[in-house]
Amino acid sequence: MKKIRKQNGITLIALVITIIVMLILVGVTITIAVNGGLFNYAKEAADKTDKAIKAENDLADLRDGMSNDELIDKFTSPTE
Repeated sequence: MKKIRKQNGITLIALVITIIVMLILVGVTITIAVNGGLFNYAKEAADKTDKAIKAENDLADLRDGMSNDELIDKFTSPTE
């Protein structure tokens, strides 16, 4: 009698179905990202971060080693 070998592995049909499902998911994800404004939101967040960094650097330049109290006194003390 001849022995029948059991074949293990993925079939070509299962592989094709998996690839099709993944392509559909990628298409849906890209559509949602573009139409949902994800890229616009990311650009706005980057712009806000740049503004905050500039403001922080300006404050650091203005402070020039002064403490918070010294800085407040410098700009709120009455001029004579």
